[in-house]
Amino acid sequence: MPEETTAPSARQTELLEAAYRYALAHGLADLSLRPLATAIGSSPRVLMFLFGNKDGLVRALLARARADELAILDRLGRAEQADQPGQPGQPDQPGQPIGLVPAVERVWEWLAAEEHRPLLRLWAEAYARSLVESDGAWAGFARATVEDWLAVLAACQPRPERDSETGAVRRRLALAVLRGALLDLLASDDEPRVGAAVRHQLALLRG
Repeated sequence: MPEETTAPSARQTELLEAAYRYALAHGLADLSLRPLATAIGSSPRVLMFLFGNKDGLVRALLARARADELAILDRLGRAEQADQPGQPGQPDQPGQPIGLVPAVERVWEWLAAEEHRPLLRLWAEAYARSLVESDGAWAGFARATVEDWLAVLAACQPRPERDSETGAVRRRLALAVLRGALLDLLASDDEPRVGAAVRHQLALLRG
């Protein structure tokens, strides 16, 4: 039976996952359908049938990367809330916001882990391309990423801070610190110094 006639949704999911693993290893900037198809056991013709064209495949891969990002943010947010202690003399209060600085500390710990570099490189590449290709397959990725991260940081702030203008500025600053440090880490691989810079900025943010 020709490959295109199998159930499209199942086949598309299978090939998308394989293409995503390929993109994590090789990036998206120079993505070419022929070597990609060979690597994942398909053909350019099948990829065109399932995704429409190369831009359609890139859009699907970016959506897959964002789904990973949202899942990670959700896990971090739930872990932060579960770890939130109660006030002295009171029992723990699960579900209470952990606070902005502890949240950033937790996020940076995850970002700095060596095993996450392939995914972070893919995010950084997609973010940069989205800034200069406003109408193509990359359109909107950077803005969506900013909104996703700001939302999780806001959820970690106590409500009075979260709803204030100062609170909004503080989480923007926190996100800028994380993003800048991430880019420097990917460029230099100097986690000790980049991590020290993050901790220094967090001390200022805490004060």
